[in-house]
Amino acid sequence: MFDRLFGKRAGGASRGGPLAGLSVPSSAGVLSCRVLDPVHEPVRQAEFVLSDTAGRKVLAGETDPYGTVLATVPAGDYRVAVTSEGYTPYHGSAVVAEGEHQGLGDVLLHVAPQPQLPEPGDWEIDPAHSQIGFTARHIGLARIHGRFNSFAGAVRIAERMEHSAMHVVIDAASIDTGVQMRDDHLRSGDFLDVGAYPTLDFFSERFVHRGGSRWAVTGALTLHGVSRTVTLETQYLGLGNGLEGETRGACRATTELHREDFTLTWQTLLARGIAAVGSSISIELDVQIVPKKG
Repeated sequence: MFDRLFGKRAGGASRGGPLAGLSVPSSAGVLSCRVLDPVHEPVRQAEFVLSDTAGRKVLAGETDPYGTVLATVPAGDYRVAVTSEGYTPYHGSAVVAEGEHQGLGDVLLHVAPQPQLPEPGDWEIDPAHSQIGFTARHIGLARIHGRFNSFAGAVRIAERMEHSAMHVVIDAASIDTGVQMRDDHLRSGDFLDVGAYPTLDFFSERFVHRGGSRWAVTGALTLHGVSRTVTLETQYLGLGNGLEGETRGACRATTELHREDFTLTWQTLLARGIAAVGSSISIELDVQIVPKKG
């Protein structure tokens, strides 16, 4: 494909062809490849990283809708890494000469083995090795980070993972941003109103496999007395063993909430109408589960 574009075979100087007018600095060359899956279909948005011999990143990007990478880079020796969700990473090398086109041809990605799923049965979240954190925009510039220090959760793993269920309960008063005055305000009636709504609850019976290690866990989040459907974009990290030999499963998950959806509408405006607190809250979870005792 690239040979036709450049009007020559890979590795020689580019003369003629549709890209004959491409302006390439005298100290640079052109690198290209096409990323394919096991049935030779293009892999879109595969991550492509080019590093020099010292390990410094020179180029990073994604393949286009046709699985293609085409870039002008300084002449030199490079290491090539191509990764995509659900596939085994590719590592190779390339030498780009001044004024030359180095075509790597077709890079074939192989399907990665899937991490082993937890055994069917009742599992519980290990709070000592889990975290529920959040990030909120402050004064339109900075970000405030916080977490909930007290929570519990149970996961019932079904014979088919898609039929599993989970329930998480968070102590609203355990909110912690590292500033006592701010935390007291967040617990007040302006925000969480922990006296009237002491917990946040999430319940899901919808686990959808998105491919590779990615899952979507969709359920009802009850916050401030209001329930809304929320989807946790989840990366399953697999199984391992703890210090005492116990089996552990791990995952990371993210979602975004909008305060107004849960009637958390307190706001004050600063100069030029800038909101003191942003309307969107990013949620990040790092979770480990263990088989339920007994």
